[in-house]
Amino acid sequence: MVAFIIRRLIGMVFVLFAVTLMVFAIFILIPGGDPAERMAGKNPTPQNIQNIREKWGFDKPFYVQYARMMQKVGTGVLPGKHSEYDILRSFDTRQNVVQEIRKGIPATFSLCFGAAIIWLFFGVLVGVFSAVKAGQMSDRLITTFALIGISMPVFWLGIVMRYFFAEKNQVFPDGGYVPLTVDPWEWLYHLILPWFCLAVLFIGFYGRVLRSNMLDAMNEDYVRTARSKGLPPRAVLKRHVLRNSLVPIVTLFGLDFAAVVGGGAILTETVFDLKGVGWYAAQSVGSLDLPPIMGVTLYGAFFIVLFSAAVDFFYAYLDPRVRPS
Repeated sequence: MVAFIIRRLIGMVFVLFAVTLMVFAIFILIPGGDPAERMAGKNPTPQNIQNIREKWGFDKPFYVQYARMMQKVGTGVLPGKHSEYDILRSFDTRQNVVQEIRKGIPATFSLCFGAAIIWLFFGVLVGVFSAVKAGQMSDRLITTFALIGISMPVFWLGIVMRYFFAEKNQVFPDGGYVPLTVDPWEWLYHLILPWFCLAVLFIGFYGRVLRSNMLDAMNEDYVRTARSKGLPPRAVLKRHVLRNSLVPIVTLFGLDFAAVVGGGAILTETVFDLKGVGWYAAQSVGSLDLPPIMGVTLYGAFFIVLFSAAVDFFYAYLDPRVRPS
């Protein structure tokens, strides 16, 4: 297990290095032309373009440019005052991109963790109930609602929920985010709608996947053997069918959660004005502000790789067969 973890961590480092190279190539090298002019924004002065070219090393070889970009990202994490060109700064607001991302992480993580708990709980509940009632009318109704949930766009569902439950009837707050450390109740109250909006898609999908896994497991020989030994149906369902059917769900949950944290919640944050990392990314894309877009891309890649590795560790713990010899 230790050797597996070490190999996976080394692989994670190489993946992150490859991602940074790809981000550098996509944003700096591939578009062509002078990157300093693109980064200077609209109506730049010649002096501004020249300053960007020198500070980013665009007049130097590509490996120098890459090193400058990573230096700016790393320096932005450090506290204290820095020169205007020492860190990755927004060209529109002149703010530290890394610090702005860190400000948005609490809202993004609050949204993602709460939604993940909801979609995992109700997804498992829907899947188990649907598998037990397979072929019955209740199963058909659950399947219909699951497909409806999967088919609804997040931004449309968010707008509808915000209109009916916040603007028209004022049951919940009309968007915004309150930090957990400031007021736990208001934190919860402001996030209920975004949580369910983000979770609806995954509830239907997880329910369908778990239902299929459980129906396949019910026909396996070890389940027939457990029944022939006289075990109660509930014990067979819990110990043998559900337990083995949940293993793929663990992998699916880890990857989906990583994707949501890495940028999949951007529409939900924008609709409900949560001012997380996704909201910051949407604002940056709208203004074509290149440094924040680069920073958010690296942030998303980091958490996707990190949580993917964590899923591999947990999966290897659950099933030793997946560990390489």
